Amino acid sequence: MNDFSELESELKKLRPAKPSAELLARIDAVFAKADSNQTTGDTAKIIHPARFKVSWLSLGLGLAAAAILLIFARVGVDRPTRRTPITQNTPAPATRSTIASPGFIPAGATQVVYHTRDEGLHFPTGYDEPMRRVRYQKRETLQWRNPNTGASLRVSYPSEEVVLIPVSGQ
Repeated sequence: MNDFSELESELKKLRPAKPSAELLARIDAVFAKADSNQTTGDTAKIIHPARFKVSWLSLGLGLAAAAILLIFARVGVDRPTRRTPITQNTPAPATRSTIASPGFIPAGATQVVYHTRDEGLHFPTGYDEPMRRVRYQKRETLQWRNPNTGASLRVSYPSEEVVLIPVSGQ
């Protein structure tokens, strides 16, 4: 421990040497040169922070893309497609005269509407008021049954129906 105290006392006695006149002259020259560069406008070595700049081209393109997206979304909303099947089943009435007769008897009919499209207003010739045209695409199924043999017959076919609905302007 004694060795450390001696070393410590010797370090406390040390003092930095005075700079030479040549070193002081060189430091003064560097500062003078820096001052002269600032006054002449040499700012190439100065770093400025990047500022926010508005790019009008990219802003315009972004707004145009958003407008096109909204237009396409609106077009999709204007034409709703209904794909929910609507089923209508009508069983045939059973009477004694049809049961007693040989052959097939009607057992039922089914209509499934799988697409309804509103085609808007139309002005048919010969009518005073506009008509709304609605188009139904459906599949009809007819069933027959033979009560004697138990055989059944089913016929299915697609059909399309166009309905004109009068529209009053009141």
